[in-house]
Amino acid sequence: MPIQFDFIANRIYFGSGMLQRVVPLVAAVGRRILVVTGRPIQDISPLLEQFKIRRMEYSLFGIQQEPTLSMISRCLQQAREFSPEVIVGIGGGSAIDAGKAAAILYTNSGPILDYLELCGAGKPLTNKPLPYIAVPTTAGTGSEVTKNAVLIVEDTQIKVSLRHEMMLPLAAVIDPLLSHSLPPAATAATGLDAITQLIEPMVSRKANPFTDALCRQALKMATRSLIKAVEHGADAAAREEMCFAAVCGGLALANAGLGAVHGFAGVIGGMFPAPHGQICARLLPQVIRVNVQALRRRAPNSTSLSQYKLLAKLILDSADASTEQLVDYFECLNERLAIPSLAAFGVTPSHHPSIIRQAQKASSMKNNPIELNEEELNEIMDNA
Repeated sequence: MPIQFDFIANRIYFGSGMLQRVVPLVAAVGRRILVVTGRPIQDISPLLEQFKIRRMEYSLFGIQQEPTLSMISRCLQQAREFSPEVIVGIGGGSAIDAGKAAAILYTNSGPILDYLELCGAGKPLTNKPLPYIAVPTTAGTGSEVTKNAVLIVEDTQIKVSLRHEMMLPLAAVIDPLLSHSLPPAATAATGLDAITQLIEPMVSRKANPFTDALCRQALKMATRSLIKAVEHGADAAAREEMCFAAVCGGLALANAGLGAVHGFAGVIGGMFPAPHGQICARLLPQVIRVNVQALRRRAPNSTSLSQYKLLAKLILDSADASTEQLVDYFECLNERLAIPSLAAFGVTPSHHPSIIRQAQKASSMKNNPIELNEEELNEIMDNA
């Protein structure tokens, strides 16, 4: 079969000490900076001092939770009062996504809902965004290399994406040193999100050899380094490998899509105050189990089924590893890393019908390796 794909990526600077690249990158496009951040001011003070030394003006907008429409509206109001020439997002996925949204909406007028998927008007974004530089401080979402921002619509309690190829950051600056202070629980959650975002693109209906190559190498790193990074946060090698895995996961999902884990996770995250990475971690083994069972029954010759077998061998480092052992591995990993069940966040069987209805509409669900019926979707929810 001929190989065909297109690949979307932005400029990426990766490595310890790369934070020093941010100021020259910013200076090349503007001297008035809106800094969207999820970190305490003392954590980013070295960067802010460099702006001052260069006589560059900045305004800070803090992000303490996943971005909502009202939060983005406040950010835009601050931006319009300040008139930035460039936006820098520094923090976890929430800060990076908020910065992406602010950069594109600053130059495209009208209500935010006009441009959103599912619950909005789906109006196209036409104007180029403000220059945007993304600086992740966690290792999980890969948002620094994707073309969408995930936002919570408070009125309907759903997560939706603002999406356009113009939303790719001008540059992503990934300095693993910034992740060393990430607490163990956040390291575990973001790390398991990164692993999920390496697995789902490999079995996606849009998988291709290029994204597979990224995922294979990054999965080796992530599965050997996650526990080290959680239990020994100052382990530089483990932190570096997790950051590499995260950016590879972002590139893979941007080009090959995701699957049922993220189809469910977006819905659950909009309805309940649960960290995205923890939701993905609990769903992952159950989705693998049900997907494999469904593929064996209805599509035994599927390439995705072969990919699951390859994942088992790769992650478990054994030529004889089975997909059942892969499921067991992730269930045990969740227990070791103290990942709560979905019930701990208030999800009950009474919520399952609503969650399933919304998840079936999610764009990620469309890339799942096989269409799952309601009984199979219920099984995932029951066991997660």
